Amino acid sequence: MNIPVRIGMDTSKSVFQLHGVDENEVVVVRRQFRRAEMIRYFERLPPVLIAIESCGSSHHWARLLRSFGHEVKLIPPQYVKPYVKRGKNDAADAEALCEAVTRPSMRFVPVKSKERQAACMLMTVRERLVSVKSQLSNAFRSYAAEFGIIGPAGRQNVNSLIKRVLDDDTLPDMARDLFRLQAAEYAAIETRLEEIEAKLMKWHREDDVSRRIATIPGVGPIGSTMLSMKAPPPETFRSGRDFAAWPGLTPKDHSTGGRQRHGGITKAGDSALRSTLIVGATALLRHVRKGRHKPTPWLAALLERKPPKLVAVALANKFARIAWRLMVSGGVYNRPIAAMPT
Repeated sequence: MNIPVRIGMDTSKSVFQLHGVDENEVVVVRRQFRRAEMIRYFERLPPVLIAIESCGSSHHWARLLRSFGHEVKLIPPQYVKPYVKRGKNDAADAEALCEAVTRPSMRFVPVKSKERQAACMLMTVRERLVSVKSQLSNAFRSYAAEFGIIGPAGRQNVNSLIKRVLDDDTLPDMARDLFRLQAAEYAAIETRLEEIEAKLMKWHREDDVSRRIATIPGVGPIGSTMLSMKAPPPETFRSGRDFAAWPGLTPKDHSTGGRQRHGGITKAGDSALRSTLIVGATALLRHVRKGRHKPTPWLAALLERKPPKLVAVALANKFARIAWRLMVSGGVYNRPIAAMPT
């Protein structure tokens, strides 16, 4: 049997579809393996190029297959889809991967190390806890409103509302028991969130790139940590403009026939990172509007011409470009985007 030189592998929890070709582009492998069979197959196979879709567990398989001596490329699923000839099944996906990996202009996802994977897990656990905390606070407010107890808006006022509700003796016993249950759950989530954020801040202080990115006004430790954790190597991008396009902070392009038409932002890449940068930009603009910071001429002119939300996205785009420059060249940011008034 001819030995393959390139293999596309469609992964799942237990069944793996392989499509391999030899040096003459003749198909020599087209079969399914169970998990253990697939591992034994690649252990015995001479080094080949393997293409895998970037998805759940793909980084694990990339690390494992590299330990066997193979070259592994991770491809975003949206870049593989155009090479699927017809239908949607595992065999067609594996064949498309085998074809897509040969394209000179194909973009690949860098394989994360175990340490980088753990750091990203720290961020996603925090996101989940923040979401659960918001759900609990909204539910508690809604239930309290049903009994005529209204509290001021804001996360900082949730605990005072909880205390008011638990101290109200006019509530039925069943309602008080349920409120106590939710209050205990909310306190437990707050404790866990504090532990995760302490670990996150420790990681931020120990990471040189994250500390330098945090010098950009409006980014903060959360945004800088996410950029340091999740961004591909800066050398992957030709410019800051390309880097800003990676999290989806550039406009959609509908240009044709010499006529340029731009739409809203593409929303490609990492949605959590994009929203964090936009939230940071919105917070900075809030300080500018209240007179706490003096904007640069570029930002002042943009605020005069454009609505605040659009300016926040443009400012987040600027954050991404500056972050890329700091990652490439080193140093810290020392040019004001919005400075303290003199």
